[in-house]
Amino acid sequence: MRIISGELKGRFINVPKSDLIRPTTDRVRETLFNLLNNQIDFTGINVLDIYAGSGSLGLECLSRGAASTDFVEKNFVIQKNLQENINLLKVEDRCTIYKMEAVRFSNLPKKKGYDLILADPPFFKDDIYNVVKNILAGKFLSSDGMIVIERSKQTREKDITNIGIEPFRAIGDTLLYKLTA
Repeated sequence: MRIISGELKGRFINVPKSDLIRPTTDRVRETLFNLLNNQIDFTGINVLDIYAGSGSLGLECLSRGAASTDFVEKNFVIQKNLQENINLLKVEDRCTIYKMEAVRFSNLPKKKGYDLILADPPFFKDDIYNVVKNILAGKFLSSDGMIVIERSKQTREKDITNIGIEPFRAIGDTLLYKLTA
């Protein structure tokens, strides 16, 4: 998988061979970042990449000028791959990995106001609903911040009921939801 744009454009990151992750496709990442480019300036923002996997979303933000990215990933093997990707791109000084479940992280005292939170949980994992509630209640977002959640078309009705909004974009089997502070 490659970084699409910015200072790290064209650099490759490794994706672990595991049934535990479902990397965001190039098509979805490209569409997502095209949409985000029209809404935010990445320069100097603080990003949170929940359910980080290989880190492709958070690393793309760093490449586009984010000041820092915090990653949340619970699986040891996948965390190790994420750390290797961070080291490979030489962005260690701008990254922190939280080795825990997303729900546990979202219950921690707020670390900082994130300008952008990207959540790409396994498509049929429903703990995202509690994570979103905790993040909003814990005021994890900066005053102009946003959360973008990637889900499956197959969970649409359940997502709308639990997140409380319609998706703002459909790309293949993927739906994107956006919440603001």
